[in-house]
Amino acid sequence: MSLYDIGKRIIDIFGAIVGIVLFSPILLGAAIWVKVVSPEGPVFADIKNRVGKDKKPFKLLKFRSMVPNGYDYLKKNYPELHKKYEENNYKLEADEDPRLIKGAKLFRKYSIDELPQFFNVLAGNMSIVGPRAYYFYEIDEQLARHPEEEQYMKKALTVKPGITGLWQVSGRSQLGFVNRVKLDAEYAEKKSLVYDLKIILKTPYVVITGKGAF
Repeated sequence: MSLYDIGKRIIDIFGAIVGIVLFSPILLGAAIWVKVVSPEGPVFADIKNRVGKDKKPFKLLKFRSMVPNGYDYLKKNYPELHKKYEENNYKLEADEDPRLIKGAKLFRKYSIDELPQFFNVLAGNMSIVGPRAYYFYEIDEQLARHPEEEQYMKKALTVKPGITGLWQVSGRSQLGFVNRVKLDAEYAEKKSLVYDLKIILKTPYVVITGKGAF
């Protein structure tokens, strides 16, 4: 293990503990809110495994902001929107997405739904800073459409995915797959503790302003 890896893990553990303590009231409040407004489903999103470093699968923790089985719900009840969702890199604008529970727009705008990922960082399958945590099917489908981007994806998967990253401070959901994976590869290529610190310092502004959220 390199000095960079040791230093990054120390920062991750310290940052995750600080994050959990600092945001504990919000974590508790958000968990209660989800259960109150949508009691038929779990507090955390029941989502497919994400792709970790070296393609190792892991379960990403995230507060549920949709009705249970949101993908199937959209496909069954709103076929036209489902088609648009698939064609638009698996995204819909919040104002047109019928799957969102009450308060979901606020959760997403200020990344409240992402806060449980501090526990993923403690567990070691994520980092404070890193590439996006992609779905396996997302990688397969997007590389089928953009095979020329495979070299960038391979590079991105050499490091742990992060709660924040170069992709988040550069546009978040406004970025398409091609631009996002290139930024992830750029991060993996330039990785350093100083680079991480720069990204961390830029993140609060992006979260507070909701810049690039959907």
